[in-house]
Amino acid sequence: QVQLVESGGGLVQPGESLRLSCAGSGSIFSIYIMGWYRQPPGKQRELVASITTDGITNYKDSVKGRFTISRDNAKKTVYLQMNSLKPEDTAVYHCNAALFVLDGVKGYWGRGTQVTVSS
Repeated sequence: QVQLVESGGGLVQPGESLRLSCAGSGSIFSIYIMGWYRQPPGKQRELVASITTDGITNYKDSVKGRFTISRDNAKKTVYLQMNSLKPEDTAVYHCNAALFVLDGVKGYWGRGTQVTVSS
C-alpha cells in the first residue's frame, strides 16, 4: 500500500526550530513534485513550500528565509527545516506528492503532523 508518513512535529517555543520529514513507502516508481501544506486552527489548508524533481523550490511569502524544503529521492523523503518559528506557524502540517505508482501518476497526502509554537 502506497502511503506518505510525516514525522517531526511537536511543541516548541517561539524562535526555536523543527525539522519535519515525510517518507513514501510502497510500490513507488518515481516521485515528482513534493510539497508541504499546513492547516492552521479554523483555517483552510495552505501551501507552505514545494520542490520539483530538479530541486526548484517555491515558498509561501511568510516563511521565506525561515523554512527550507529539501528532498532525498533515494529515500523517497521530503524534509521541511523550520527555523525561527512563530506562533502563527502553529498548524497541522501535511506532505503531498505526485507519485508514479502501479496504476499511473497519482497525488497522495500524508495524515499530518502537529506543530505548535507557544511560549
